[in-house]
Amino acid sequence: MTRRPAPLVIGLVAGSHVVNHAYLLLFAPAFPLLREEFGVSLAAVGLALGVVNVVVTAGQLPLGYVSDAYSHTAVLVASLAFGTLGCLLAAVAPTYEWLLAAAAVMGLGVAGHHPAHYPLISATTTDAYRSRAYSVHGFAGAVGLAVPFAAVPAALALGGGWRDAFAAVGLLGGLYAVGTALAVRRIPRSIARAGALAREESRGDPIGGRGLADRLRAVPGRLRGYARTLAGSPLVLVLTALWFVNSVAAWGIRAYAATLLDQGYGLSPGLANTVASAMLVVGAVVLLGGGYLSDRIGPMAMLFAGYGSLVVLAAVAASGLLPAVAAIGVVLFLAATVDLSRPARSTLTDLASERSDVGKNFALITLGVSGGGAVAPPAFGYIIEATSVGVAFGAVAATAGLALALSVWVGRMQGGQADI
Repeated sequence: MTRRPAPLVIGLVAGSHVVNHAYLLLFAPAFPLLREEFGVSLAAVGLALGVVNVVVTAGQLPLGYVSDAYSHTAVLVASLAFGTLGCLLAAVAPTYEWLLAAAAVMGLGVAGHHPAHYPLISATTTDAYRSRAYSVHGFAGAVGLAVPFAAVPAALALGGGWRDAFAAVGLLGGLYAVGTALAVRRIPRSIARAGALAREESRGDPIGGRGLADRLRAVPGRLRGYARTLAGSPLVLVLTALWFVNSVAAWGIRAYAATLLDQGYGLSPGLANTVASAMLVVGAVVLLGGGYLSDRIGPMAMLFAGYGSLVVLAAVAASGLLPAVAAIGVVLFLAATVDLSRPARSTLTDLASERSDVGKNFALITLGVSGGGAVAPPAFGYIIEATSVGVAFGAVAATAGLALALSVWVGRMQGGQADI
């Protein structure tokens, strides 16, 4: 299969990342409004966001299988369609139970975006541009996470409410879904069904001419085959562990950077939160630069640079000895050290994957990311309550050290190949 740059595909995938990440955090900025609307506790409102994430996590591997075995573009369009439906259902929810059901539908949609995005990027990029393509994808995701936090305040400022904000996000997402459904017709079959065609070529396993019942009966055997593939390719499992550890460090920073500046350095809560928000913007910009550098000097160098910098900066910030101005500067770049290596991690996962398993492998990686997001906030919160915020950021530095060690392991496993 010819592998070539495809701006259309990368653009569609990046736009889809914006939309899906907007759905992923749709409820977060509206928590107080939802609590008042439905007369439930804050924990119950948080459960709605939890439902989204549980469904996203549960759907990763099954949708990764569907993407690889049948069509990446079909999963791409279906992801946008179900996410949009869930968002619009949430906008008109008459009861709390309806809201939870809408969250489940939205989660099913969001679950499909990574299993579709990464194989499409993999199938359309050359070695010279792969990391930059992944950096554009990551930057778009960062923009998407910010969308709900802009949409809800904007709706309130215009005299509307959370329903108007949700409806606006859903309508924009729906328009994008329709546009994507039309645009994917221009994507060659060699890209749209890259995983299925690779399976057909390498295993003599034709994908056409089978009934649905035959395909369903084949699923257990194919999943066992995938498990054997993973056992024979431990690099993917080590990369999954690296993504998990990275996610733990990243969520510790994102969740508690403002707390560090407030409790550790005496900044006002308002200023501390402003710096923490600016930190995420800096990280998103650095992510783009990380893709460029990864293409120029190789992804392994970016892993070492990112995690080495995080070990140093997190340890210095944890000391509590910096002047307040210096602490602000350090915190601004904490998230950037993690984002610097994200395109490199994506590239390494791509290069370690068989073409017929890219969707499943990135679904597995996403499970690692989700696991880190589930573990880190309560774990670091407990450390802060039991000891201090400085100790918690010392733990972040230790976590970064573990990521650095795993990076060394990755480098040894891939054998120092020049293209990796």
